[in-house]
Amino acid sequence: MKYGNIAFIPLRGGSKSIPLKNIKLINGRPLVYWVLDAATTCDYIERVFVSTDSEEIKNVVEEYKSSKIVVVGRSRETAEDHSSTESAMLEFANKYEFKNIVLIQATSPLLEHEDLEKGFKMLLNGKYDSILSVVRQKRFIWGKNPDGSFYPQNYEIQNRPLRQNFEGYLVENGAFYITSRERLLETKCRISGKIGIVEMKEESYFEIDEPSDWIIVAELLKNKKKNNSELRDILRNIKLLITDSDGVLTDGGMYYSENGDELKKFNTKDGMGVQLLRENGIKTVIITGENAESVIRRGKKLNIDEVHLGVKEKAPLVRELAQKYNISLNQVAYIGDDINDLEAIKIVGFGCSVSDGTEEVKKISRYITKAKGGQGALRELAELILKSKLD
Repeated sequence: MKYGNIAFIPLRGGSKSIPLKNIKLINGRPLVYWVLDAATTCDYIERVFVSTDSEEIKNVVEEYKSSKIVVVGRSRETAEDHSSTESAMLEFANKYEFKNIVLIQATSPLLEHEDLEKGFKMLLNGKYDSILSVVRQKRFIWGKNPDGSFYPQNYEIQNRPLRQNFEGYLVENGAFYITSRERLLETKCRISGKIGIVEMKEESYFEIDEPSDWIIVAELLKNKKKNNSELRDILRNIKLLITDSDGVLTDGGMYYSENGDELKKFNTKDGMGVQLLRENGIKTVIITGENAESVIRRGKKLNIDEVHLGVKEKAPLVRELAQKYNISLNQVAYIGDDINDLEAIKIVGFGCSVSDGTEEVKKISRYITKAKGGQGALRELAELILKSKLD
């Protein structure tokens, strides 16, 4: 059988630093389960192959109970202390047919499915041959001169940058690598050709190699779980969803008829999202800085509760709406795409950006949709809110 995109997770039974660390419990779950969460929920991954030489590891992985997971054997030659990860990948690639492979390291439990999805999107658009995950570090690096003295490699002594103005440098965090089967077999390397990067969150810098790493990552996972729990609580209590129009409900494009009339392209998926929210007692409002009659017509067709045009300062109106409907700002969700949405996103309980929003907006948002503006982003957010009420 030939697969499209697959994940490959090599798990060796003979770890020296932490015996059987891949299935050792961390925050109440086997270590490998954390990356299995990311791999099995990634929309781009068809199958997750776990390669192991250990019967004990095999049993634990199978207890995860996902139809996406396939446990395969691993030869002794590829599971020795000195064996490279590439040797296990090549052994697998010579036995199975697939198009693209993402190598996932179980020692990077802070990996999330969004990271993998970004990687596959980059690979599949044809711009890159391979993708790897990195993290940005803002440290000052020093090198050694031949005379034994030392020098700064990434900054000038007389112009020491402030941390907030320092771009830092990118380092591999070892979480994942994506390439094609063809390139893997040809180069015998996990990455090759024109290489792209996915920048992950700063805390994902930590890999579990030593016992001290275990302590740090366990605390990070605990905080992540706490944050996710708090986020679910906020989503469950959302009573009002406010959206921008251009760039969220539309693709932001400017279209004109033969008569010179301005036209807008809306997405029918968002209409269903509004309907589902209304059926569950959640009000919807459009706030836009433009003055387009088409937005009013679209709002009426969708049975949007309120449409406000020509609003330049959106945050004050968001506060007024919360007061009008007798709810707290924490019970409001807002989705936008540009700098005129920033303040509104900051003050609500669940501020969001579309995937093609500006970097300033995405940086402060609690959630970034997979969909671009005009491609069902509002529907995606509606489903997220409603799903939280069922969990």
